[in-house]
Amino acid sequence: MRKFVPVLVTVILAGIAATVALAAPRRPNVTLARAAGLAPASPGHPQGVRISASFGYQGLSPAEQPMLTNIDIWFPNGSVYNGAHEPRCSAHTLRAAGPGACPKGSIMGSGGGNAFADTVITHPKITIVNGGPNVAYFYTVLNNPARVQDPVPGVITRLHGNYTYHLHITIPQDLRVVAGVPIKTTLLHIVAGRGKWLELTGAPQGVKVVTTFDNGAKISAQVWLQNT
Repeated sequence: MRKFVPVLVTVILAGIAATVALAAPRRPNVTLARAAGLAPASPGHPQGVRISASFGYQGLSPAEQPMLTNIDIWFPNGSVYNGAHEPRCSAHTLRAAGPGACPKGSIMGSGGGNAFADTVITHPKITIVNGGPNVAYFYTVLNNPARVQDPVPGVITRLHGNYTYHLHITIPQDLRVVAGVPIKTTLLHIVAGRGKWLELTGAPQGVKVVTTFDNGAKISAQVWLQNT
């Protein structure tokens, strides 16, 4: 039986992926990995997966750095999102008490990154929480230049055609400007997926990612996975 092995996933998840410092946008990377203990996907036998995504700008000064405003990911045919069938948490609970107050099993991943807060580096921390059939929350905490915490919604839309789902994330204003200081992301990385929250029903196909910045730049990447 052929095993499903995603290209580059070991490198990315190990945290040793090369970061090229260029005075230009860094292309997004997205990979899918088999969830531990689950068999490879085959017709009629969905495969639980994790998604690993990295994107950002590298090599620019704080003055030149654009501000990340939107992230869009399109998932290909064969993807199945099971947010309606997993434990979920509400935006109200997250705002009032944070992820620690959410039901057991609703935490689906984590992430972090680097950003300029004026000339100082700040490090956003992200907890990924299942919000139900149409939303996943990216609960983000910043401690510099002031503490801000916000459950950023990722809106999930069912599609028809070459892609099955569209995930849209808009960075809210309270995370773009903190205490009057613009927050300019240089690197963002997330790893998400637990059990059957996200599944594949067949061979992996292309994942499309577009990141949008306040200077009008849109950086697009089509990422393909392989069976080996």
